[in-house]
Amino acid sequence: MKYNRVLTIQDISCLGQCSLTVALPILSACGQETVILPSAVLSTHTGGFQGFTFRDLTDDMPAIQKHWFKEGIRFDAIYTGYLGSMKQIEYVRDMMKTLGKDDLIKIIDPAMADNGSLYSLFDLKYAHAMGELCAEADIILPNITEACLMTGLEYRENYDEKYVKAVLDGLRQKSMATIILTGVSYDDGTTGVVVYEDGDYQYYRHRKLKNSCHGTGDIYASAFTGALLSGKKTYEAACIAADYVVMCMENTLDDDSHWYGVKFEPVLHKLIEMCRSK
Repeated sequence: MKYNRVLTIQDISCLGQCSLTVALPILSACGQETVILPSAVLSTHTGGFQGFTFRDLTDDMPAIQKHWFKEGIRFDAIYTGYLGSMKQIEYVRDMMKTLGKDDLIKIIDPAMADNGSLYSLFDLKYAHAMGELCAEADIILPNITEACLMTGLEYRENYDEKYVKAVLDGLRQKSMATIILTGVSYDDGTTGVVVYEDGDYQYYRHRKLKNSCHGTGDIYASAFTGALLSGKKTYEAACIAADYVVMCMENTLDDDSHWYGVKFEPVLHKLIEMCRSK
C-alpha cells in the first residue's frame, strides 16, 4: 500500500464528530500521512448546539500555503470538505495548482446544502463558485441537492433512475471529474450511492436506517478518500465508505444521549480491515 501525504481542508468543530475531527483519524487509520488546514475553529458544530464559538481562519490560509511552498512540501492528494466562504474556495483552487505533486488527486466534497436547501450562510453565488472548484477536481462527492445547485436542475424529493442520470449528466457537462452521488434512494427501505466514472453508472444500494445523524457525510467522504488512497478502485472505495457509515450509525442508534454525531471510533478497525482486504 502506498504511503500518501494527503492534505484535508475543512473546519474544526471541537466537539461534534464532523469535519476535521473525523477526517484526521479516519485518514490516518487508513494508513495515510494526514496534513490538516483548518478553515475555522468552532466550539461545537452548528446542528443543535446554541451559543457556539466561531473563529474564522481564512486570513491564515495564504501564509500557511506560502510556508509549505517555500519548504517544498507537496501532496499526493488534496481533499476538501466544508469551506466557509468564496475566498476560501479561491485559496483552495490556488493550492491545488501550487502544492500538488505531478499526479495529485483532487477530491472535493461540496458540503453546502441538503434536503433541497443551501446551508444558511451560503447563497447561489457560493454554489456557482463551488461548481467551478468541482470543475477542477478529479473526484467530487455531492448529494442530490448540491448537484442540482451546481447544475441548475430542479431538485426533487421523489425521483427515478432517469432523473438521477439527468443530474449526473448535468454535472458531467460542467466537470470531467468522477462523480460519487450520495444519498440516492429509490424506495423507503434502501439508499445508496451512484458512481459515474468513464461514462459508466454503478449503483450501490444498502439498508436505509430510520434516523439521520450529524457528520455522516464527512465520515463518508473521509472513508472514501482513505479507501481510495489505500489502493481500492473508485467503486470499491465508494462501497466501503457506505458500509462503514452504516456500521457507525448502527453503533450509535441505541444511545439517545449521543444525538450530535456517530460513534465511529469503536468500529474504525472494521474500516481498516476493509481497506486492507484484497
